[in-house]
Amino acid sequence: MKSKLILLVEDNPDDVKLTLKAFERSRLANEVEVASDGVEAIDFLFGTGKHASRDLSIMPELVLLDLKMPRMDGLEVLRRIRSDERTKMLPVVVLTSSLEDKDRVESYRLGTNSYVRKPVDFHQFVDAVLQLGLYWMVLNETA
Repeated sequence: MKSKLILLVEDNPDDVKLTLKAFERSRLANEVEVASDGVEAIDFLFGTGKHASRDLSIMPELVLLDLKMPRMDGLEVLRRIRSDERTKMLPVVVLTSSLEDKDRVESYRLGTNSYVRKPVDFHQFVDAVLQLGLYWMVLNETA
C-alpha cells in the first residue's frame, strides 16, 4: 500500500529540515512533497507551472501550511484551496510561528481544519509533528 502524501508548504529551509527530521524521528513513513512558497503549493495542487505534468489523481491527504511566505501567503493558499471543488475538502493544518490572533481567526474563517503554533524547542516540535501525523494520517478519515 502506497503511503499517504503530505504537502508541506514552508519557505524557511531550516523549518523544512526540522519538519522532515521530526517526521523521520516519529517514524511516519509518509511521502512529503515540499513547496517553498504559496505559488509552488498552488502549482502542485492544480498541476500548473513546474507541476503541469503531475498526475492530479494523486492528491495529498494533508497540507501543512505556513502563513508568512513570499509571493503568496498561506491565507491566500487556503482561500484558493477552499474555493476549488477539487481541493475544498482537503485537510489543511496551519503550522506557523505567528502569534497574531488575527492570523488564527482568519485561518479558521477561511476553513483551516487546525491551527498549530510551531514550538521553538526541537523535542516539543517533534512531539507536535508526531501528534499531527498520528491524528491526520492514521486516525482521521478523509472525505
